Amino acid sequence: MKLTYYLDKGGFIMYILSFLSVIGISILIWKLFILFLAKKSVSEISKEIAEKNLGDNDDFTLKIVKDEISIVILKLEKGLETIKTISTIAPLLGLLGTVIGILDSFEKIASKGMDSTMFASGISLALITTIGGLIVAIPHTIGYNYLIKMLDFIEVNINKTTIEFISGKE
Repeated sequence: MKLTYYLDKGGFIMYILSFLSVIGISILIWKLFILFLAKKSVSEISKEIAEKNLGDNDDFTLKIVKDEISIVILKLEKGLETIKTISTIAPLLGLLGTVIGILDSFEKIASKGMDSTMFASGISLALITTIGGLIVAIPHTIGYNYLIKMLDFIEVNINKTTIEFISGKE
């Protein structure tokens, strides 16, 4: 069966999940590229931060350096909150579709009596949206966790390299 079949069968929830998936995967690819570049240029970033901070007071210089590193990391983190949000709400949207599908099935049973085809169509909607929510959430959760670990690695290396540059200047 084709993707369009599942989108149509799952209703508006599946369209929302598909939209979120496209947005999230785009951000994941973009952030992976950005963090890969940052990982390769840790030395340049550290050198730039160290050269800006040639103060005489060691404690003051260290505070400014930590603040500058925080600014760099915040810029690199931009977009990750969207990925985390998508990974969090996708299963909830799937659950919402499940509840809507089951509610629809019971409303049809209540108004027209037990008809297995009508009941099955509501349950089908419920299962499709649940699957859709999980299909969207799982790669976003994995991608988010990977990017956070990569960002942590970059932050540690920037801290270490910047301190080495400052120590070498004294």
